[in-house]
Amino acid sequence: MAPPVVALGLFGTGLIGSAHMKQLAKQTPYLLEQLRVDVRVVAVSNSRRMLLSGSALQGTEWRAALDSPQAQQADPDALAAHVASHPGAAAGVLLDCTASELLPQHYCSWLGQQGLHIITPNKKLGAGPLQRYQQLRQLQKDTGKHFMYETTVGAGLPVISTLKELIETGDRVLSIEGILSGTLSFIFNSFQPGMAFSEGIFSGTLSFIFNSFQPGMAFSEVVRQAKEQGYTEPDPREDLSGMDVARKVVILARECGLQLGLEDLQVASLVPPQLAALSTPAEYMAALPQHDGDMAAQAQEAAASGEVLRYVGKVDVAGGTASVTTSRYPASHPFAALRGSDNILVFTTERYGPATPLIVRGPGAGAEVTAAGVFGDLLKVLRYVAAART
Repeated sequence: MAPPVVALGLFGTGLIGSAHMKQLAKQTPYLLEQLRVDVRVVAVSNSRRMLLSGSALQGTEWRAALDSPQAQQADPDALAAHVASHPGAAAGVLLDCTASELLPQHYCSWLGQQGLHIITPNKKLGAGPLQRYQQLRQLQKDTGKHFMYETTVGAGLPVISTLKELIETGDRVLSIEGILSGTLSFIFNSFQPGMAFSEGIFSGTLSFIFNSFQPGMAFSEVVRQAKEQGYTEPDPREDLSGMDVARKVVILARECGLQLGLEDLQVASLVPPQLAALSTPAEYMAALPQHDGDMAAQAQEAAASGEVLRYVGKVDVAGGTASVTTSRYPASHPFAALRGSDNILVFTTERYGPATPLIVRGPGAGAEVTAAGVFGDLLKVLRYVAAART
């Protein structure tokens, strides 16, 4: 019997999408030989153009084809319909490797009506309007189609899958606490007092800043260097506002059964209100030194007590609350030992009590590890498809 065909469509050809396509091209022979599944990329789209193919796109030919006359104006619903109707396909899969607000609004119809599996690192559905989130989860149950989102928290780390297994095996999660972003953590962890900024190792997003910043350093200078090195968004306020961390916290809270939205979280932004109101990133960067004293005072107070500052997301499952805040931790705490752009999550449960919690730690940012996490979700779907045909 011929291997089942799985038609695949990709939204987003940036760093993560491109890395995934390379990984998939390399592993396609393995998937055919070992999993007995014939994966065919039949549609690719960026924000402007899309390519719909009647046969499998080979290697990197899609990149040039997107700029050719055979490409057409991007139309998400048309791409989904093309994947769903691929001749002879046993299943269709959509990968959303974007940060789009628009695409998640289509997930329910793509999964529920088109019968497509959806895999994404996009946090906008998981942390979006609660009603839409609940609708999609119900559609999963009703249709048997998959919505896979491992990489929405912790990039390629096994965060969501670990949490799911704890719950599904009957454990009761009491709390989750973690450093969930790259830039801030890195800056606070990578430098010692007196060390020149250029001596650090650069990587990540929010983790970056908090892993390098130490007493005696100007916070504005750390942010400026991080921006110049490309470790923040073009407007650093997008990182420093804490909203990316807040979305991850909402996703974790909902996984634990809490019906929370972003509006329910207490989020301690690192952007002073008067700077948030400035029109441009340049204005923000110019005004930031005026607020160095606030962060310096916090860092010095923590250091005087033998503690460090960390920017942390927290879910109090028992109390039904969640927050994102700057907190202090003793040098003996796992958060204090974090290095580089690593993320770390501490799960406290009935089985893994406060004295011996379950800890997941590793790279929490980067196109390659995130793409590998997306690939891992795809493998789960492919095994499901293969098993359904036996």
